[in-house]
Amino acid sequence: MSLPTAPLGKDGPQVTRLGFGLMGLSAFYGAPKPDSERLALLDQAHALGEHFWDSSDLYGDNEDLIGKWFKANPDKRKDIFFATKFAVRTVGGERTTDSSPEYVKQAIESSLRRLGIEQIDLYYCHRVDQKTPIEKTVEAMAQLKQEGKIKYLGLSEVSSDTLRRACKVHHIAAVQIEYSPFALDIESKQIDLLKTCRELGVAVVAYSPLNRGMLAGALKSPDDFEEGDFRKFAPRFSKENFPKNLVLVDQLTAIAKKKNVTPSQLTLAWLLAQGQDVFPIPGTTKLERLKENLGSLDVKLTAEDEKEIREAAEGADVSGTRYPESFMATCYADTPPL
Repeated sequence: MSLPTAPLGKDGPQVTRLGFGLMGLSAFYGAPKPDSERLALLDQAHALGEHFWDSSDLYGDNEDLIGKWFKANPDKRKDIFFATKFAVRTVGGERTTDSSPEYVKQAIESSLRRLGIEQIDLYYCHRVDQKTPIEKTVEAMAQLKQEGKIKYLGLSEVSSDTLRRACKVHHIAAVQIEYSPFALDIESKQIDLLKTCRELGVAVVAYSPLNRGMLAGALKSPDDFEEGDFRKFAPRFSKENFPKNLVLVDQLTAIAKKKNVTPSQLTLAWLLAQGQDVFPIPGTTKLERLKENLGSLDVKLTAEDEKEIREAAEGADVSGTRYPESFMATCYADTPPL
């Protein structure tokens, strides 16, 4: 089965318009499922035509899991446009950010080993450490490309200025950033990242497009999270903020009902409609949700639908930051000058 594709940035490769975020298979949303179930879901994703997969060396055993799938399916590796990330590491039990050239070289070798492959399609700097000039990080990443270890370069959660500086060293294929009706910051004049991406021919890969599952409509309170779920610590999902944020979910659910689609499908269709350069990457551990998300590719929104969704999103009183304060410090980050 083939799904709609678009070029990932200026002169970029054709990739599936809707990607598959793999984080939840391994980390941050409670205990991972057995390998057999997770590998079966990857089989199904491939069979459904979902070939744009997004991982990170931060996501628990995720790269090891994908390595097992690649090993079991050597003939299918060529079908998958595989993205992973580096720069968040644990040292002495403490999580730290390291985007130094030295760590770039170390991290790629570890990822390639876990994945059991020779080349990564898209390699992101997951966060910048705000100590290393971005030019140094990108130079080291460009060297990996020259060595054939990666095909395309990406950045995540960087400022507009950092992206401009990076692109002077080497073209950046994609910026991964949170983008959804709950997170419109990249459109704002203050952040100005969407406009900069478009000016420079950089794709926008939208993570948490469903506000970490809230826009799927099944979550009704923080009590729905199991032990070990990251959302228990995110201010946006606190007992105080959760009911306030459900107001936007209810508004979008009402619009979805009128169109006879699910709130997830409506939200993803709306993000896809923001431009051919926007690639949402919802994640799931369930086959029915994967199929539901892919159904968004068939949803046609009228200009009136788009306007109604935007008015709801822009008028919403979104309460609580998307990460705890310490994590927010690494978002839309600048780096020191060379």
